[in-house]
Amino acid sequence: MQTHFRSTMCGNITPQDVEKRVKLAGWVDTRRDLGGVIFIDLRDRSGKIQLVINEESGEDLFKEGEKIRNEFVLSVQGTVVKRAEENINPKMATGELEVIVDTLTILDTAHTPPIYIEDTDHANETARLKYRYLDLRKPRNQQVLMTRAKTASIVRKYLEKNGFCEIETPMLAKPTPEGARDFLVPSRVQKGKFFGLPQSPQLFKQILMVAGMDRYYQIVKCFRDEDLRQDRQPEFTQIDMEMSFVTKEDIIPIMEGMLSEIFKEIKGIELETPFQRMTYQEAMARYGSDKPDLRFDMELVDLSDIVENSDFNVFASAVSKGGKVRAINAKGAQGQLSNRALKKLESFAKIYKAKGLAWIDVTDGETKSPILKFISEEEKTAIIERMSAESGDLIFIVADTDEIVCTALGQLRLELADQLELDLGDDFKFLWVVDFPLLEYDKESGRFTAMHHPFTSPLEKDLPLLETDPKAVHADAYDVVVNGVELGGGSIRIHNQDIQERMFKALGFSTESAWNQFGFLLEALKYGTPPHGGIAFGFDRLIMMLMGIDNIRDVIAFPKTQNHSCLMSDAPANAELDQLIDLGISIDEI
Repeated sequence: MQTHFRSTMCGNITPQDVEKRVKLAGWVDTRRDLGGVIFIDLRDRSGKIQLVINEESGEDLFKEGEKIRNEFVLSVQGTVVKRAEENINPKMATGELEVIVDTLTILDTAHTPPIYIEDTDHANETARLKYRYLDLRKPRNQQVLMTRAKTASIVRKYLEKNGFCEIETPMLAKPTPEGARDFLVPSRVQKGKFFGLPQSPQLFKQILMVAGMDRYYQIVKCFRDEDLRQDRQPEFTQIDMEMSFVTKEDIIPIMEGMLSEIFKEIKGIELETPFQRMTYQEAMARYGSDKPDLRFDMELVDLSDIVENSDFNVFASAVSKGGKVRAINAKGAQGQLSNRALKKLESFAKIYKAKGLAWIDVTDGETKSPILKFISEEEKTAIIERMSAESGDLIFIVADTDEIVCTALGQLRLELADQLELDLGDDFKFLWVVDFPLLEYDKESGRFTAMHHPFTSPLEKDLPLLETDPKAVHADAYDVVVNGVELGGGSIRIHNQDIQERMFKALGFSTESAWNQFGFLLEALKYGTPPHGGIAFGFDRLIMMLMGIDNIRDVIAFPKTQNHSCLMSDAPANAELDQLIDLGISIDEI
């Protein structure tokens, strides 16, 4: 890091540098004038060091020091010394040391910043994003960006060691009809036509397998024009991979090795491999989620056989219509949830389409519940026994279609973990979820859609059912989940043109529309395609997990707001009229 302005970084000074002369450059973090001596904490991305400017060092130097204010940019030279024992600052990595300054240059002055440049600053997000360049001076945010860089380096080294080749795929591609909305880019040369910014490099990486590149990877920007959530951005980064001549049994160990390397290098944690595996059906039945958080129990339990003939019509009717009655046991929750809290939980369950939420309070051998008058003593005893309920427990029950029951209880499980402040520890519970349904039925469009994407291969044993019973077909797909977050998802791809056309037909594409949209892939599949598969990891989500951050905007250098705006640069913005004319675009008044 040696340059004209510095010989080392502020945070890199160690006791071995005592009595050495150093050149430093950075920002003024704090300044304290104690009369005959000025103390300055100088900051750069590596950390901070205390500077000392003494009156005895020279009148000109001291007068220059008196001009200094927070966030001024300085270049200094001086000698590293040990601090007196009573002046040691244990909160600073360099707190045992300081630099006695003999040369000082103010490289730039600074206005008073509109936000505090410190990790404890509680400025609202609008101000932080408007002045993002100031927000990024905070040590925590700089640590995030450096962790991103280090993680990317670990990924590249690991994949290259395992035979992968980094290949860039196009940013300007053909718009696709599946998945989220594309961001469209108008063509000036071919007026009236549009490129789509890629939602993923999926088709290109498959074609690279046709091209014989065998193992491809890319740390790549992707784009989705969709409404934002806490873990979504219109542009995001993913670690994208594809491999030839593989099954999932070849892919999964390589990915476990990569994640193990990342967590060892970044967190100092040795992950236990192989990771646990669970089918989609089991995950939904036990946890009500295809990305279950395994750090706590509170599993869903099927009570349908106990209540199928119950006098309580809500339960019996659900079972008779092919639905389910399931429950979770919030152990020890009775003293922590008031009647008002229980009402709120009922409203919470209704967000996920549950018609209601029944509960049973087990206290000192007695039971309390609004539903007890509708169920028999035998049913109540059987429920408590199956739920392994003890004094102080609260049982929550939902009856409806199995999909609604699992989803509502799965979300309630997470909500209860939050409300009860369960101790989840510092563990990272990894899990592979496999054997997803290949298709799901969309009632609005009246057709099947791909649960992952249209290029995912069905399990070979289910292939005969693609036309006769498409809902029963399972995908040769695999998601890696940790602590309730999906970090990555992948699948073995369809490598046969006939099967790919059958897949498009199952999705409601005519032969003509399939060739119109995906003809270049179908054409490529004619010419000898190896069995292949891949996976993509959400790089931003991975950094969130590594850094213990909840909001994706806090791990991206220049994120967008919920309405896709960049508050710092004021994007998106109006285009000039001559630019629109060049593109053949006119804009209606809104």
